Amino acid sequence: MARSRLLPDNFTLYLVTTVVLASLLPASGRFAQVLEVATTVAVSLLFFLHGAKLSRQAILAGIGHWRLHLVVVASTFVLFPLLGWALKPLLQPLVTRDLYTGILYLCALPATVQSAIAFVSMARGNIPAAVCSASASTLLGVAFTPLVVGVLLSQNAGMGDPLDAMGRIGAQLLLPFIAGHLLRPWLAGFLQRRASVMKVVDQGSILLVVYAAFSHAVIDGLWSQVPLTALAGLLVVCAVLLGLVLVITTWSARRLGFSKEDEITIVFCGSKKSLVSGVPMAKVLFAANVAGAIVLPLMLFHQMQLMVCAVLAQRYAKRAQAAPSPAAVAAPGHTPQRTTLP
Repeated sequence: MARSRLLPDNFTLYLVTTVVLASLLPASGRFAQVLEVATTVAVSLLFFLHGAKLSRQAILAGIGHWRLHLVVVASTFVLFPLLGWALKPLLQPLVTRDLYTGILYLCALPATVQSAIAFVSMARGNIPAAVCSASASTLLGVAFTPLVVGVLLSQNAGMGDPLDAMGRIGAQLLLPFIAGHLLRPWLAGFLQRRASVMKVVDQGSILLVVYAAFSHAVIDGLWSQVPLTALAGLLVVCAVLLGLVLVITTWSARRLGFSKEDEITIVFCGSKKSLVSGVPMAKVLFAANVAGAIVLPLMLFHQMQLMVCAVLAQRYAKRAQAAPSPAAVAAPGHTPQRTTLP
């Protein structure tokens, strides 16, 4: 029997296991130093392979749809941060100070690539535009995320100079990404034949960074500082943010006159936040003793967005299947049936 899309996937279970392991056996001493080097190498390899995987033809196929891309970028780097900042009086009392810092960091992150494209495909949206928007969001995040985080957060949040952070992100993430893309002609075939390699590096690097971040946080007393009520409040905060963004992006796409296929792309690309980019960036942007609390909201939001968007994509797909074909609409005596909007 196939697993329900509402249940956590295997990777989410791996993340939970990693957090439990770091809570019981946190890395310390010499092992923590070796782990730091290993995570840096793994993250650079991850972005190198993502650069090699990126198809230039797919980007060119969707790059001309500039109005759609502007809406997605505005949702990712303007709407999310404004909501996180404007709702502070309502949201901050529900969580601890460090968790709210993590929420603001979440709001500044770029969109995810793989899951956004997968949901757009499932919902029968504009796939070339989704590839272009999601990929561009990842690249823009190298510059935009440190700047937005610098505006939203004060220096005592554990973050240094935003411009210095941009340089470090560029060196550790962007340069390997560019190098991988330049070597794509020689690596693309191998990655297509060995998809499992990409999956292992993709998931393994995130698990390493999560283990290292939570190890530092646990040693500094993370779980004694985060009560169960704050974790429950974090669930509410993530649900409020995701719900508002989904409603606003859907309304905006229809108000601006986009087609249903473009609306699907805007909704799924504009509401996502990337765990793949967010965890490594947190390692670069924040001090080790706060990184664990910073990525906790992102991990929770990641699973929530997958569950909610899976249901939403299925509803879009069912409506597309129920819609009459152009030939049927043109047939004499045919009366189009109304479909229910999600």
